[in-house]
Amino acid sequence: MKNKKFQIWLPVLLSVIMVLGMVIGYKLRKDTAGASSFLRNKQNSAIAQVVSIIDKMYVDNENVDSLQAKAINNLLMQLDPHSVYISAEQLQILNDQTKGSYQGMGIGFELIRDSVVITNVVKDGPAFKAGVQVGDRFLAFNDSIKLSGPQRSPDGVVNLLYRLGNKIKVQLAHNNKISTINIEKAILPVSSIDAAYMIDSVTAYVKLNKFSETTYHDFMMALEKLKAAGMKQLLLDLRGNSGGLLSSATEVVNEFLLQDQLIVYTEGSKVGRIEYRCKRDGLYPSLKMAILVDETTASASEIVAGSLQDWDRATIIGRRTFGKGLVQDQFRLSNGDALRLTVARYFTPLGRNIQKPYNDGVENYKNELAARFHNGETVFGDTSSPKGKAYTTPKGHVVYGGGGITPDVFVPFDSTLLPRQAADLFLKGILTKFTFLYYMQHKVVLDKMKTPVDLVKAIQPVDKIWQPLSVFAKNDGVDITTLSADAKANILEKFEAFIAKAVYGSQGYFEINNEDDSIVKKGLEVINSN
Repeated sequence: MKNKKFQIWLPVLLSVIMVLGMVIGYKLRKDTAGASSFLRNKQNSAIAQVVSIIDKMYVDNENVDSLQAKAINNLLMQLDPHSVYISAEQLQILNDQTKGSYQGMGIGFELIRDSVVITNVVKDGPAFKAGVQVGDRFLAFNDSIKLSGPQRSPDGVVNLLYRLGNKIKVQLAHNNKISTINIEKAILPVSSIDAAYMIDSVTAYVKLNKFSETTYHDFMMALEKLKAAGMKQLLLDLRGNSGGLLSSATEVVNEFLLQDQLIVYTEGSKVGRIEYRCKRDGLYPSLKMAILVDETTASASEIVAGSLQDWDRATIIGRRTFGKGLVQDQFRLSNGDALRLTVARYFTPLGRNIQKPYNDGVENYKNELAARFHNGETVFGDTSSPKGKAYTTPKGHVVYGGGGITPDVFVPFDSTLLPRQAADLFLKGILTKFTFLYYMQHKVVLDKMKTPVDLVKAIQPVDKIWQPLSVFAKNDGVDITTLSADAKANILEKFEAFIAKAVYGSQGYFEINNEDDSIVKKGLEVINSN
């Protein structure tokens, strides 16, 4: 019965990981020169001819670009789950993610009570300079595009911001007073580091969210500050990291190994074998490390975990990783779209390919993560016994390939903390919306707190928010009044972390959340015992 409780939220989690894994991939080479003639190639002329005939003769008017994309994606699905056709608009978004920057206004927002409410304003960004403040409501773009009320645009704010030009007229409400301002988008950096702080006097914690062009710089700057603060050992958290650029991943690994040590190699029938080795001795070749992983750790982050595990440089703690070991290259097409095609597999230094099987079809592949929860693997670990080939590390540890990186130390998912109602509270954004409204009501006091710990002390006893939260959730169709004491405590802990995030950003969130995080606790226990 407990496993059925995950049926609501697991598909959402899986969809996020699948989309990021498929479209970002982890290796973006320079666009291949001959790809622009893809649809004109004689071997592919049938597709172009059929689409042309449909365009000219079909009984109804059809969007031929959409038909063409569907046809190509159906073709790619016969190959593997990670080869994908990408529209020009999607390509711009994805390229921004791998650059470590984006062109935008510099805002965060939530849809609260049918209004786009600004929850964060990047200091010195375009919105900040235009006078936008946390709590303002965006009502319309360029007069005609409604963002609030029943006539609200179905496209969503993010899609609109990408589609509209650099200069956008914004109608907003500030303290119930409506005004119009002009905001010109700018290039804004996006850090790969969600948090980097000393979790105790000798242990550093770094949360790495992706591998972009700026990841290595971000990471090394963080380690330099942590070393100055007394870092003697490191917890590197790769949970939720779905990958990114291979080059960034290898640069990070290099800092913990010695010159010429093999980090990873790729191999494909058309491209041959390519090795990625350390270019020099790393700056931290003997730093004691533990890497935190789970089923949302994928692609380039699996390279980091697998490489350091193979060389006995880090203890892997958590749950089995996603299992993506395929390499995609990008081919630009003549219409501005792109094809990301699997051209090779990657292998850890010992020769492990961690790609999980996909020969039973894409749907079964998509459902594999959900199956881990339903069959009890994430709770008991009894179904995660390695079935692939065994490999032995230099120090004699046995590791396996064929379906993700299996951790050295397993930490179960506590299913009692997330029954269906609690899952709905998170997935529907109810808790984040409630937290933001609470923050706005107490902003004057909360903004004066000097640290996240001081902030959490200021909102005690936290039990006092349970009744208003229950009413708020009930209005969105979620009844949390019957939850167990453990589930209730978990929600209140997350509320504290979200409040810390509202004031101190993502670092505030992790400083508070990590106090009760089971994998972080196990990481500290293991790294202190070695």
